[in-house]
Parts: sequence; structure tokens; C-alpha cells
Amino acid sequence: MTFFERAPFVYVAEEEIAVSSETLFSSLQSAEDWPCWAKPIQKVEWTSPQPFGIGTTRTVFMSGGMTGYEEFIAWERGREMAFCFTHCSKPNVDSFAERYEITPLAEDRCRLVWTMAMKPKGVSLVIMPVVSPLLRIGVKSMLRSLKRMLEKRAR
Repeated sequence: MTFFERAPFVYVAEEEIAVSSETLFSSLQSAEDWPCWAKPIQKVEWTSPQPFGIGTTRTVFMSGGMTGYEEFIAWERGREMAFCFTHCSKPNVDSFAERYEITPLAEDRCRLVWTMAMKPKGVSLVIMPVVSPLLRIGVKSMLRSLKRMLEKRAR
């Protein structure tokens, strides 16, 4: 969890979402929901049986042929989940992690803080400083997509 504080590239997005913290967490747990709002994700497969928690694993298939193998390092239903890559199919990622912190604001409203942290390697060491502003915009855009998807369902 300390990687989020020391990673060379960290992106944070925050949104208030008009759904309960439980509804938000359920969506983050849903393999089917991720490709709907996180456009680089093509498919998510849980590789651990339920109930999910710390130590749970999953595989995420992304555009460009990249596959991330993830292990969850935080899991508190309705409040927080975080994962890190245990390994990746592409040689450009040294370390990668994401954290989703949920704060209930009301029965049908919560705040989500999404933190993405990474340490690139190889050619990505040169590319990341250039594309970093675009990644920052992309993370915020994807979080707005999650918000729109969940709020539309709630209507």
C-alpha cells in the first residue's frame, strides 16, 4: 500500500456519485462492468473463488494485447479495494497498482477517490513523462464514465 505514496507516476481522480457505497462497490466487483467504463479494459476474469478479499486474484485483458495479473491488497466491502499487478504480459511495466476509496455521504450518495500508481520500465520510462498529462485526463474521464453509468442505472 505504500507504493501509492512512492510511485513515480500517480494519478488521482475523485467524484461524488449518486448511488450507495454498496452499489458502487458491487459495480467495482463486477467483471462485466469494468469494460463498460474503463475503455482500455476488454475483459475481466476473477481467478479466485468468492468470497473475495485480500489475496483474491484476477486477470485483466486490455487493449494493445496487454494482460495484467492482479492480486488484491485491500478489500473492505463498501469502503475500499486495491490491487497490484503480480506480473504483466508486456515488458513496459515494473509496478502497477490501483486503489478505490469509497466514503458514504448519504444513503444514496458516496465519494470515490481512485488512485492509479505506476512505475514504468524500458521504453515506457521515456514515454511516460510525455503521455502523463493525457493519462491524468484519461483517469478523470473514465471515472466520470463510471459515475454516468451507475447514476443512469439508479434512475
